[in-house]
Amino acid sequence: MFRLSLLTATFVAVVSAQQSVWSQCGGIGWTGATLCASGTTCTILNDYYSQCIPSTNAPGSTAAPASTAPPAPAPTASAPSNANFWFSFGDSYTQTGFVPEDTTPAVGNPLGNPPFPGYTAVGGTNWIDVDTTVFNKSLILTYNYAYGGATIDAKLVAPYTPTVLSLTDQVNQFLQGAATKPKAAPWTSDNALFSFWIGINDIGNSYYQSGSRDAFSDTLLDAYFALVQKVVTRNFLFINVPPVDRSPLMLAQAASAQTLEKSVINTFNAKLASRVSAFQAANAGVKTWQFDSNTVFNTVLDSPQSFGFVDATSFGGAGDFWGNNYHPSSALHDILGKQIGELLGETVW
Repeated sequence: MFRLSLLTATFVAVVSAQQSVWSQCGGIGWTGATLCASGTTCTILNDYYSQCIPSTNAPGSTAAPASTAPPAPAPTASAPSNANFWFSFGDSYTQTGFVPEDTTPAVGNPLGNPPFPGYTAVGGTNWIDVDTTVFNKSLILTYNYAYGGATIDAKLVAPYTPTVLSLTDQVNQFLQGAATKPKAAPWTSDNALFSFWIGINDIGNSYYQSGSRDAFSDTLLDAYFALVQKVVTRNFLFINVPPVDRSPLMLAQAASAQTLEKSVINTFNAKLASRVSAFQAANAGVKTWQFDSNTVFNTVLDSPQSFGFVDATSFGGAGDFWGNNYHPSSALHDILGKQIGELLGETVW
């Protein structure tokens, strides 16, 4: 059973008397509860993350001590039978710096390497961090192959540097590693989710080029879904391209550039939605979820103060929507995580 909690009505810190099993219960910057439910212990894993872990010797409730955290324990050799697996692919909006050859996700260390919250684009948590460690209602082990700067295929759209791992490279990493179902990741079609958030850099690095952008979106999506087909199992989450035309980086450009990029994004997203529906129809037993990040971003940007943000354009400061001139802040990622949790609901696979 793979469960994520529902969206709260407003963007506030999640605080409760006791944290449930597998939930976060402490760490630098943590403002939630530090007491764990009966039968679990709030275990310090690193400076940034303590988790409620089952223990036969645990007292009724245990709070995380305030002392400096010791090094994270070594991962277990095999995943417990109740584990669920999340295989994530994307770019800097999703990256945490995971290296497949390094420490793998395990009980007490659900993101593997680097330690929570990992290396994100703005230095804090991102949406997959919080969905793995905060809003989950079951043990989730997340293999996050996302890589900053990624495009779908470097042969179609070159990333900002040749060392970037494209979606093609990320899928190949999965196929050569976790797809073989090693002892640490004995996933099945029933207990695994595959998520894709890609296309931001494909559009950002090509929207201004000559030729039909409509036709090129089809070319990109052909390559995209050829890769999706390689990992076809049962459960898929697709996230569309947000309105990066409204980012501070693009607001510094001419209005015509912003308008053009917005048009290309909207066309790509419409085509993506159609591809997802066709993919599900063509593969018996497959279930898909589509998360409309574009609408979420626009909703918040249209009324930032309603969500606790200073305005729609500032970046890098407390209360800003944007963490830097192209990436949303961790506060916005928290909203995304909550809404993705609502979308996935409490589905039993």
